Amino acid sequence: MIMALTTTRISPDWPRQVKLPGSYDWERSAAKWLRELVPARYASYPALIRHPVLLARHAQIQVQHEIRVARTALQTARAELPPLGLPESVIEHTIMMYAAEVRQLQHIARSVRAVTEALVAQTTGR
Repeated sequence: MIMALTTTRISPDWPRQVKLPGSYDWERSAAKWLRELVPARYASYPALIRHPVLLARHAQIQVQHEIRVARTALQTARAELPPLGLPESVIEHTIMMYAAEVRQLQHIARSVRAVTEALVAQTTGR
C-alpha cells in the first residue's frame, strides 16, 4: 500500500487541489475536486456523494467525452468555420484554443486517473 501511495504522491499529474493520499481529509478534497469536473446536476446524487470512487469513475467518463468533443471541434474547424463568415484570424485562434483545450483535458484525465487509483487503493486496502 505504501508503494502505491508513494507513486501517486510523486505523480506530476496529481492535482494540487487534492490533498495527498493518507493525509487528513484527503478523500473529501478529492471528492470536491472531482465534483467540479462533472455537470452540476450530478453533485446531488446520493450515490456519487457517498462513494468517491463512483464519482471518480463518472469524472473519467465525463472528461473522456469532453476530449472527444474538443477533438471533433478541432478536426472540423477548418471545414465548418469559414462558411459561418468568420475571419481567418478568428478561425486560427479558435483552432489554437481547441488544441490547447485538448492538451488541458488530457492532463485532467491523467489527474483523474491518479486520484481514482488512490481512491481505489484506499477503498480496497491495497
